[in-house]
Amino acid sequence: MTTILVVDDEKDLLDLVASQLRKHGYTVVTAGNGMDALKLAFQTQPDLAVLDIMMPGLDGLTMCRRLREMSEMPIIMLTALSEENMVVQALDEGADDYVTKPFGFDEFLARVKASLRRAQMGASSRAAVTVAGNVAIDIPRRQVLVDGEAVDLTPTEFNLLACLAKRQGEVMTHRAILHEVWGPEYVDQLEYLRIYVGHLRKKIESNPGDPRILLNQRGIGYYLAAG
Repeated sequence: MTTILVVDDEKDLLDLVASQLRKHGYTVVTAGNGMDALKLAFQTQPDLAVLDIMMPGLDGLTMCRRLREMSEMPIIMLTALSEENMVVQALDEGADDYVTKPFGFDEFLARVKASLRRAQMGASSRAAVTVAGNVAIDIPRRQVLVDGEAVDLTPTEFNLLACLAKRQGEVMTHRAILHEVWGPEYVDQLEYLRIYVGHLRKKIESNPGDPRILLNQRGIGYYLAAG
């Protein structure tokens, strides 16, 4: 059984989300605050966590960071419309996705399933070739093929593409990409990242002006198209 940890200090919402997830066959453990949730996470080792951003005491952002230190489980953040400026920070802390309140349960369930599916694929094929459209990325061999033909990338261009391939389908923030590819001293060099993305798109996209492989989420970051 897949176990999901749900954390929210709004009891009515917590009970509703837990009830709906159980109806769809998931085992659900719940907590109304961050400290209780951390204890549950250690005890139950859930497969996915759903965290409200704003909670008294240990908030969702801090808890996200703590969970990411102990596990690679997918983490979905729940955020109110007024808290959307915190989404980038949540993704920087290691969250995989977010849902804005109020939300429809069909959308929420789809995001849960997608996050679990990506986690399962990552666990079973970490060394496999990542395929996005007509682009194949072989990280161990540091080789990229477009329509079956090898593409000559600089080391930095490959590292940028590999960074996104490791989390295919998930949005990585600008700061997270800059930190991983170039180092912590570059986390504010957004224009630097945009230049490299432009160069990379010219080499792997059929139409760099209308990218289908290396995509962006406005104001947040970039991601590699799934499948």
